[in-house]
Amino acid sequence: MDLPIIFALMSGIIIIVLVYFVFRRLPSGNVNESEEEPERKAAAGVGRGSRARMRAAAVQQRQEVEEDEDGEHEKIGAKKRAKLEAKAEKKAQREAEEREREEKKKKKEQLEEDRKRQEEKEKLEEERREEEERKAKEEQERREHEEYLKMKAAFSIEEEGFDESEMEANSNLLLDFITYIQDTKVINLEDLAARFKMKTQSVIDRIQHLQNEGRLTGVIDDRGKFIYISQSELESIAKFVKQRGRVSIVELVENSQRLINLNPKVPVEG
Repeated sequence: MDLPIIFALMSGIIIIVLVYFVFRRLPSGNVNESEEEPERKAAAGVGRGSRARMRAAAVQQRQEVEEDEDGEHEKIGAKKRAKLEAKAEKKAQREAEEREREEKKKKKEQLEEDRKRQEEKEKLEEERREEEERKAKEEQERREHEEYLKMKAAFSIEEEGFDESEMEANSNLLLDFITYIQDTKVINLEDLAARFKMKTQSVIDRIQHLQNEGRLTGVIDDRGKFIYISQSELESIAKFVKQRGRVSIVELVENSQRLINLNPKVPVEG
């Protein structure tokens, strides 16, 4: 046989054998794959279940941890809140005490200021009163000096007609003047002026001067008479008014003759 024919036959046989083996292996492979598929699915299912359980366990554990953390946070938060509240309360108490101290301090300062102001007011009032008293004293001294000059002029030679020898002989004329009024009790001022050779106005001025000095007490009525009232009689009147509490002018006049002795000690010249 020719070589080409031989090579063609050999090639055909090889191809047939190869096809045989190929078709022989194909069914076996499908069966294996079918058998392995449930196993793979079962394994996959088992894997998925395990992973699900693991995930659930992890979630539960995480929740438990979170709950524990929340509980701890709540405990820490409550302690912190209580601490902050206590701190705020102490701060409020300190501020209240500070305000109270400040108010007491202001009140004390105000009282001290009021006291100083009152002292200053009293000092100024005292100075004003002393100044008024000084001026009043100076005015009183001035009036007394003027009255003294008037009295001296009333006894002078030119006005009363006394010569120098008569003035020297009557050095106690003023004492006689006072004694005569006291003994007469009720005396007409014109008669008194005529007796001592004085002007009526000079007599009035002299009586007022003696009253200011406290050497003579009494009143000049609207009839031009001087009524002498002794110190003991003044005390009787004061006692009467004090006992009655309130006394009218009518009551005082009605009881004046009992309280005041108007009878002269010496005969009154007609």
